[in-house]
Order: sequence, then C-alpha cells, then structure tokens
Amino acid sequence: MKKNTYSGIQTTAIHAGEGPDPTTNASAPPIHMSSTFVSEEAAGFSAHDLTDDSPWLYARWANPTVSMLEKKIAAIEGVEDALCTASGMAAATAIFLTFLQKGDHVIVSDVSYAGVAELARDTLPRFGIETTFVDMADLEAVEAAMRKNTKLVHIETPVNPILRLTDVKAVKEITLKAGALLSADCTFSTPIGAKANALGIDLIMHSATKYLCGHGDAVGGVIAGSKSLISKLRLEAGIHHGGVMSPFNAWLISRGVSTLPLRMEVHQKNATKLAKWLENHPSVTDVKYPGLESHPQYDLALKQMNNFSAMLSFQVGNEEAGKKLANKMSQKLEVIHYAVSLGHHRSLIFWMPTEDLINGSFKLTKRQGESYRKYAGDGIFRMSVGLEDVEDLILDLERVL
Repeated sequence: MKKNTYSGIQTTAIHAGEGPDPTTNASAPPIHMSSTFVSEEAAGFSAHDLTDDSPWLYARWANPTVSMLEKKIAAIEGVEDALCTASGMAAATAIFLTFLQKGDHVIVSDVSYAGVAELARDTLPRFGIETTFVDMADLEAVEAAMRKNTKLVHIETPVNPILRLTDVKAVKEITLKAGALLSADCTFSTPIGAKANALGIDLIMHSATKYLCGHGDAVGGVIAGSKSLISKLRLEAGIHHGGVMSPFNAWLISRGVSTLPLRMEVHQKNATKLAKWLENHPSVTDVKYPGLESHPQYDLALKQMNNFSAMLSFQVGNEEAGKKLANKMSQKLEVIHYAVSLGHHRSLIFWMPTEDLINGSFKLTKRQGESYRKYAGDGIFRMSVGLEDVEDLILDLERVL
C-alpha cells in the first residue's frame, strides 16, 4: 500500500487503510471472511511472535479487513494504532482487564454507559480491583479520589445520557501527576467532534456500532492510541479474551467511516436547529445540547469540541408527563423511531426516567444524584438526531408534544 500523502479529514476517512485490491485491482475493498490463511513458509505458532510484518495466519490474531478499519480509525484519530473489538462493551472490558489487576484502583465516571457502570461496579471488584465512581465535572472530587494504586481513570464526554461534559485537559493533568492512564469513551462526540489525541487521552474508545458505522447495521468497538498500548491490548484482549470484530462488520463500519465527516456536519446542523426549536416549545421545560449557549458548560464545549454531534436531551415536566409522552411517541411518531441506541442515519428517541438510573445502573450518592438531576430533572428524552430533513423531524415531534 502506498504511503499516505494527504492530510484532509475527508480524504483520510475515505482512503486511509485502503487501496486497490492487489489481486483484482478492484477499487472497493474486499471482505476477507476466511478464518485461517495458508502459510507459504514455516512460522511459529504463537501470538507472542507476531510483528507488523507477520503474514496472515488466523483471524482471531489479525484479519485483512479488520486491519483496514483499524488503520483508518487510527489515521482519523491521529494516533499510531487501533484495535477493533466485537462491541463497544468488549472495548471497555479490554481496557479494564488489560491495564488493571488485583490490588489496582480505577476511577470511573459516575454517569456513563450503563454496561460500563455495571461492569465497573459489579464485575471488577470480583477480580480484586477497587473502583471509585466520581462526577468528572467536579475536578476536586477527581483529585480527591486519586490513590497511590490508581492505575486508570475512565471518563466519558459528553456523558450518556445527560450530555454533561468532562474537562479532559484538567483531568489529564491530574492523571499525569499520579502516573495513571486516561481512557475516554468518545462515542457521543466521535473522532470528528472530540480533540481526543490533542487533549492527551491515552486510550480513545468508541462504540463503533454508533456514529462510526452510522447506519445501525453492525456492532463493534474500537480503541485507539499509541503503538505500545494497543500492542498490549491486541495480545491480551484480542487474542486471550477473544472478543474480535467480524470481518463483515469491519467492512460495514469502514464504509460508514468513509462518510463520517460529511455525516457529522449534517448531524450537527440538524441537532442545532432541533434543539433551538425545542427550547421555544411551550411543552418543553428544558433542553441540553452542547452546541446551545444555554448548556451549563457551553464555554468548555467550544474549547474542546470541533463538532457538537447530534445527541440532545429534553424534559417535559415531571415523570408522569414524561411517561405519558413516551407512550404517545411509541404509537404516533412516523419519522423518528422510538428505540434505544444512537448514531444512526435515522433519528431515534427514548424516555429515560431519572429515579431508575440513579438507583439502578448508576447507584449514585446523594451528591452525585443532585448533580445528575441538574441535567435530567425527573427524566429526559434522549434523542439521537438523524440525517432526515429537519423540518420533517420538527413536524413529527410537533405531532406528539
């Protein structure tokens, strides 16, 4: 493959990791579904012997289609390497179980993807790993939580589902002093929105199921970072844990990544218009979107985001009003899908009651719960704004509000 001579983000998204097929000269990349590869010479049968120049041997170790996607994402993030996994949760698990061991301590955002919150609270302690959950917007709390055995700090920005931001540069300074790694789930902000590498994130994680894929038809995860860190993940998580990405999913996600910069422009444009419309709707009591001046951390969003993405939340009063509207949405929405997940080309919306999350997945302390309620009230509608004509989205919401 020729050395890259381009630097533009759209060109990178399309061409990085790809090239004409050397066998057929096909312009589009092929899908290599084979689980094993014929060896042309004797080779050691150990993953510990693998190098960048090793031939293809076995799909769990490496696969041409998956490697193509890894190169593409690493190039977009501006880092040395990336590892693709079977899901976003597989990526999170890979980070925790590769860089933590018995006796270590990890700090995790108190509001995060529910699966990650439950993994950190319920699973890691079984392996002798101490976990502390912290409101990452409270820098004093982050610093106070650091210990001598803190090896990793895991953040989200914006957090799922309330769109609260983390001051990444400030948290990075805290982790540097402690000699701990900083990992970040940047799914909401995407590689286009997050200045992840520039802000010093060591392990940049995405649920590739979401914006990277962009079409809601493939599940996957990815971690990007330095060659040394990704090499450790590749051996431990990819080969030992075995949660590797399917070549077919890698092909689908790679196709999605090729249009990511263009899609994110429209996602942001639509979300901004819709958020402003919601702010002025008489039935809506609050809207949270990082691109709105009314967002409590708007100045921070301007400083550390290149694109505000398409995730927004809004409230319609108390929990009873929220549940009533959710039932109405599930029956009467015509364009927007009442469904979980996010980052698809189609718009998705779902009701999330505050009490359920505070006492369920997150199990927040009183102080943490108060911080959560500042953003969520009694409950929010989390909306992933798609690529439809925004006027049609407005009409669809007007029908039910």
